[in-house]
Amino acid sequence: MIGSVDAIVSILYVLVILAIGLYTGLRHRAGDKGSEASSYFLAGKSLKWPMIGLALFATNISCVHLVSLAQSGFDTGLLNGTFEWMASFTLILLALFFVPFYIKSGVSTLPDFLEKRYNRASRDWLAFISILSAIIIHISFSLLAGGIVLQTLFGVNMYTSVIIIAIITTIYTVIGGLRAVVVTESIQTVVLLAGAVIMSVAAYHKMGGWDDMVQVLQQHNELNKLSMMRPHGDASGLPWYAVLLGYPVLGIWYWCADQTIVQRVLGAKDENHARVGPLFCGFIKILPVFIFVMPGLFAYALYQTGHLDLAGLKTVDAAGKEMVNSKGIYTLMILQLIPKGLAGVLVAALLSGLMSQISGALNSISTLASYDIYKRYKPEASDAKLVRAGKIAAGISFVISLLLLPLLNNYESIFNGLNDIIAHIAPPITCVFLLGVFWKRASALSAQLTLYIGSAAGVGVFIYSKTMPASALGHVPFMMMAFYLFLFCVLLQVALSYIYKVQHTPQSEVLYWKSPFESLRSPGWAGFGNYKFLSMLLILIMVALFWVFR
Repeated sequence: MIGSVDAIVSILYVLVILAIGLYTGLRHRAGDKGSEASSYFLAGKSLKWPMIGLALFATNISCVHLVSLAQSGFDTGLLNGTFEWMASFTLILLALFFVPFYIKSGVSTLPDFLEKRYNRASRDWLAFISILSAIIIHISFSLLAGGIVLQTLFGVNMYTSVIIIAIITTIYTVIGGLRAVVVTESIQTVVLLAGAVIMSVAAYHKMGGWDDMVQVLQQHNELNKLSMMRPHGDASGLPWYAVLLGYPVLGIWYWCADQTIVQRVLGAKDENHARVGPLFCGFIKILPVFIFVMPGLFAYALYQTGHLDLAGLKTVDAAGKEMVNSKGIYTLMILQLIPKGLAGVLVAALLSGLMSQISGALNSISTLASYDIYKRYKPEASDAKLVRAGKIAAGISFVISLLLLPLLNNYESIFNGLNDIIAHIAPPITCVFLLGVFWKRASALSAQLTLYIGSAAGVGVFIYSKTMPASALGHVPFMMMAFYLFLFCVLLQVALSYIYKVQHTPQSEVLYWKSPFESLRSPGWAGFGNYKFLSMLLILIMVALFWVFR
């Protein structure tokens, strides 16, 4: 367990974030000239690109990433870093092709966008799926990872610790709204990155450098841990083609069509800020491989050389074979590699990831519940009632997320469990957004039926593969399963669009690109801040990085 000084640093950090969140939200809401609902849910649409980029990163990088990416680094090396770097390409898609429609249509939620492009039924379904995914993916998994960390560091019961942290986060999120969320997320991103850098430097120093680690991997025939592009038949189940085919399905849903993420963009001051913000986040996404995944790889090398004691993580499987439960590898590194006094900063970084993820998800849930559910049945509802409904929804969602923790804890790898669920949720949503934005003939009824049938297919495949693991479906890697489900949804929607012809409304007529190049006609800012220049620069950097770690 960590010392008293480090514990005090961690507790003070939580209290400071609570105070900043409450002060920021209440002060700015009192001074906003716009409607109370717009101020609460979208920060009065006043966010600029640095804050959007930092908030996007903070909402994405949670305690799950700090814990699970270190775990994946220990188990499979740099492989899962592909998820972080592939995200940059989908953020470019968000900036170039999706942002203009979101800003131009003036929507408050992404289900609202689907109603304007398709119909009301599509909006209702996406609202339901978005709330459910926010509860499971953004809150429950974060709480699970946070609970594992806090139990190891403080010796406190997992559920007790996460409830305390989550309640504190819920308080400033519910009271302060999106502005409080974004401001605290910006602070937490800096703290989180600082903590991750400290861990990376400590692990690197303990190992004696990169060459020493490579030598250890070579001695144990584990040089493939340095590769991100694995061959066919790789034991990880993630060969290079599975990443290239499957990740875009997950990534477009997560970065371009998930309310929890895109809400930061919807609060942008104007289109240029909304476009540059995601690109800024794309550049920041380069860092996780080096500061989240790499420490886990160093931990593996340190373990092999006897410089890291994993006795506390060793268990015995059903066959009596000793194995390492690598879920707790990051917290063990904090205890053994970080000097006293600095460990408190690392714990603060972990708490930053946990709190920012929960706050972002709760704010998005409250927005969806207010605009897409409550307002439908109470169209005359005042702003005050909308905000109140959102707060109640956030509270209920928080309770549900806690109840799901024992079920999700059954996954051996938190990161793989998270992406396994996303792989079965994302395909129909990615399909209707892509075809809706790029294909004129995508009809309302085709989108509605694709969402229904595609979601049912995803749930059915997920249940069957888990209950019948020995079946053919049980052996399909989740990334390839996402791609197969996506192909099914595309074929389904295209066929249905020819059966049920599109009938555009005045709103939907302007919510698809006549050609892919139409989105680039906006000149953007002059100089290095131009979104076209930044997009091209980011593409070149990412291609070079993948080539180096191929």
